[in-house]
Amino acid sequence: MDDLDRALLRLLQENGRRTNRDLALATRVVPSTSLQRVRSLIERGIISGFRAELDLAAIGRPVQALVSVRVRPSSRAVMEDFRTWAAGLRETVSVFSMAGDADFLLHVAVPDVDGLYGLVVDRITERSEVSDVQTSLVFDHRRAPSLEPVHPAE
Repeated sequence: MDDLDRALLRLLQENGRRTNRDLALATRVVPSTSLQRVRSLIERGIISGFRAELDLAAIGRPVQALVSVRVRPSSRAVMEDFRTWAAGLRETVSVFSMAGDADFLLHVAVPDVDGLYGLVVDRITERSEVSDVQTSLVFDHRRAPSLEPVHPAE
């Protein structure tokens, strides 16, 4: 990965809808070079997709929480089953498989505190493999606008 690849990644993370022409102008290369490099980044799995970033409050889900979940027994089948179930919940934003005190950390977004209570108490804790749940309310969530690739050690 060279400086051009890094520049293209930075630009696409800022705005994934940039046209190839805009990318080429911003990086001072011809459009065919820009297109070939972006295609290469996709083929190599460095770019895994393009998505729309939603404002959770604007779509009726202003309350966010992080829900730590411990499951028992700690078998691969139980862990995979829970992860698949949790990822399929309409309230789930992200599922993290963890090492440490919790097996999973769920980032959820719901309409209100009652919706959060219902999700945690009526659905998550009702699962037989769930042995412990801790919920933390999120006041604010900010993402870094872009991440720079790590330069290989020279």
